[in-house]
Amino acid sequence: LEAYKKAGISFVRDGGDPYGASVLARKLAPEYDIDYRTSAFAIHKAGHYGSIVGKSFTDLKEFHSLVLEAGRQGADFIKIMTTGILDFNEHGAITGTPLDGSEVKEMVHIAHEEGMAVMSHTNGDYGVQAAVAAGVDSLEHGNYMNEESLAMLAESDTVWVPTLVTVRNLLGDGRYDDETLKPIIESAEENIRKAFRLGIKTAPGSDAGAYRVLHGKGIRDEVQSFAEILGDQDAAYRWLAEGEAEIKKKFTVTVHW
Repeated sequence: LEAYKKAGISFVRDGGDPYGASVLARKLAPEYDIDYRTSAFAIHKAGHYGSIVGKSFTDLKEFHSLVLEAGRQGADFIKIMTTGILDFNEHGAITGTPLDGSEVKEMVHIAHEEGMAVMSHTNGDYGVQAAVAAGVDSLEHGNYMNEESLAMLAESDTVWVPTLVTVRNLLGDGRYDDETLKPIIESAEENIRKAFRLGIKTAPGSDAGAYRVLHGKGIRDEVQSFAEILGDQDAAYRWLAEGEAEIKKKFTVTVHW
């Protein structure tokens, strides 16, 4: 929180954790003049990616119970995990198996019925299209989208949060070979330019806490990445400001637990 305050960041949207850290941070944030919103924890299907940030369900009844539990903990929204993460061993591949589109649709419906917006951790074409069709309020990451996925986003009310720096900040670090990282970065940059041309609602988000993505600094790196990719800082800032306004509007809890 001190790092965000020093960086001049006054709004933080946290995807949650299994330890209660984000719930505590939300309580402390007003002392730092920060509007801090959190999902309390992320929700993933048992056997699929997501245990690192939350709690699992085996059926939709259990999912509904977790939505209610998040609300009781003071969550401002619900975060769901619908796919795995980038597979750095195979360009274009996503780890694990994505959740079925019909299941994602019901998950989003349940959360919305309880008055909660939905943040969706999602990568790959199938995952993105299923999430957008389900009506998620924000799409986090969205790596490896094709033209159809981008077109769906453009026609939807979903806000895309690309989290570019999770890969960009790895360049030169040695954790992964730069030749492995560059095609991922180039693919993401091209989709940013396409999203801008299509008018896709897009907001900055850094996935802070990820390797080499520091709290406070990560979001500044992210915004600068957009400016570099578009080659027009003012246009990038205006575009992202519009997306952030959408995020603030959508991710305000409408229920009282």
